[in-house]
Amino acid sequence: MSLFRNPLKLPSVLAWAQLLVVGVAAAQPYLAEGVKVGEVSSDTAIVWTRLCTVESVNERFQLPGAEGEVRVRYRPPGGDERQTAWTPADPNRDFTAQVRLEGLSPQTRYAYVVEARNGSGTAELGGEFDTAPSADQPAPVRFVVTTGHKHQTAEEIELGPRIYPAMAWLQPHFFIHTGDVVYYDLDTDPLAESPQLARLHWHRMYSLERRVAFHRRVASYFIKDDHDLLKNDCWPGQTYGDLTFNQGVRIFDEQTPSSDKPYRTFRWGKDLQIWLVEGREFRSPNDQPDGPGKTIWGDEQMRWLKHSMRASDATFRLLVTPTPVVGPDRENKFDNHSNDAFAYEGADVREFLSGLERCYVVCGDRHWQYVSVDDQTGLREYSCGSSTDEHSGGWGKDDKRPQHEFLRVAGGFLSVEVTPGDEPTIAFRLHDVDGRVVHTDLQPSGG
Repeated sequence: MSLFRNPLKLPSVLAWAQLLVVGVAAAQPYLAEGVKVGEVSSDTAIVWTRLCTVESVNERFQLPGAEGEVRVRYRPPGGDERQTAWTPADPNRDFTAQVRLEGLSPQTRYAYVVEARNGSGTAELGGEFDTAPSADQPAPVRFVVTTGHKHQTAEEIELGPRIYPAMAWLQPHFFIHTGDVVYYDLDTDPLAESPQLARLHWHRMYSLERRVAFHRRVASYFIKDDHDLLKNDCWPGQTYGDLTFNQGVRIFDEQTPSSDKPYRTFRWGKDLQIWLVEGREFRSPNDQPDGPGKTIWGDEQMRWLKHSMRASDATFRLLVTPTPVVGPDRENKFDNHSNDAFAYEGADVREFLSGLERCYVVCGDRHWQYVSVDDQTGLREYSCGSSTDEHSGGWGKDDKRPQHEFLRVAGGFLSVEVTPGDEPTIAFRLHDVDGRVVHTDLQPSGG
């Protein structure tokens, strides 16, 4: 499909906008973008879907929305089926619907069916997801982490990145996307310089076979970063063409299962608690002079983070952030806590996290895999790396710094596995794009 590889053959941005159409009331609904089950706790989950007028995107990536309503039927193994009320697909939110499930049982694999209907027909799609163990329950937990999913760099662009079947083979309890889910400003087919074109990026990504199959059976948590919000290294108040920062926030929230706040924490049994932080909505401009008033996370989020992390009695605390805290990063970057531009807050964050027992950082954003240890505090950070080999880069393959315990400039993903017992352990494994383990770091609870 040369259309993807040769931008000179693509329509103009204006032509793209004219090709996009609104929902058609008379059309039968289809679940062309599948289902995402997200924000899962021990007793709740959010089921996301979008109603479409066609079964799949055409060569111009059109996937118009359809009017209608959805409900979810779900049950535990051997248990009675429950069902939600019918929920309208919201035409003001791109014909998406988010249905909250409550009263779930901990550490249970639920089966579900999402039903859609309107006056012209029906559709349904089923899957499974795991709920978290309760906070007092020792339990094995395995999950996967990824970043950097540029559409044009997928190995088989009609299917999506190879990491999806590789991650599914591990049978993870959940999945974390640390941001750059789509690229509004660097995928040239087309640049997302309007809300309509921004949504097109989501439609074509999440109607691909590998993503649909994966998300039907693995619960997810999504964190946004710059490229899937507005543009590279962005901050509040900026625009990208006709797309505003606030519109980018709303579109991300409508296209993923979303909680009330963009920063949140989830407990996965006695031994694991994860924190997912928000790095764009509350930040100071990158070019503001550094000092006590300059921030990435903002005062409210920082207070919440420090209070909740100190209060946790989980064996392992894991901070998941869209951008690095330890690094090292390139000298020409000014966007994250490992850069000089945010040195004041970065030092405070590293000092705080290193003072907590068995606390680790997992980050996205960087297009290379690493395990780094801060030379001042001893804080450990794991970079999952970009989703494909073609999308990797930005760091010299032989540029191994003193902080690096491991460095690999290639694509893949990170898996994390907690094993309970008298001395619980947490294992961080970096994988290549086909799932082969390229590095393992095992951390004991007594270490």
